[in-house]
Amino acid sequence: MDCIEALKTRRSVRVYEDKPIAKDVLETIVDCGRLAPTAINIQPWEFVVVSEKNTLQKVADLTDHGKFIAQASACVAVFCQNGKYYLEDGCAATTNILNAAHALGLGGCWVAGDKKPYGDGVRKLLGLPEDQKLISLLALGYPAEEPTKEKRGLSEVLHWEKFGG
Repeated sequence: MDCIEALKTRRSVRVYEDKPIAKDVLETIVDCGRLAPTAINIQPWEFVVVSEKNTLQKVADLTDHGKFIAQASACVAVFCQNGKYYLEDGCAATTNILNAAHALGLGGCWVAGDKKPYGDGVRKLLGLPEDQKLISLLALGYPAEEPTKEKRGLSEVLHWEKFGG
């Protein structure tokens, strides 16, 4: 799948087949996250891939809107060292990971992490130091659903020169 097609067709997937994701596929996906844009090349990110069912369940239990993580084949936890641009950098990495997963035939869903009350619990569960902030939890798996929610049309969101123009 080419890049433009991947960007135009990716949707959040929350239901997955019971099928593992090969380690080399997960490495490729995380590598795409590592290559995301980063403010002044700080690269503050750390990625923890969770595929063990017991740990997936523990992560899911900590969240408010991510219970489906327990049924995913894997979850990538995106953390960034606290700093001026940690959130922007972590979100760029998160987006790259989701798009790479889709391009490789996987489904994924972004579960918020930043400023969530469970962020510290996930950080402790996965063994990260205190200076790391949870940006996102990315459930990944082979899709067992085809989400069809439409996006707003380009003409609804594109403005030339100024808003409403």
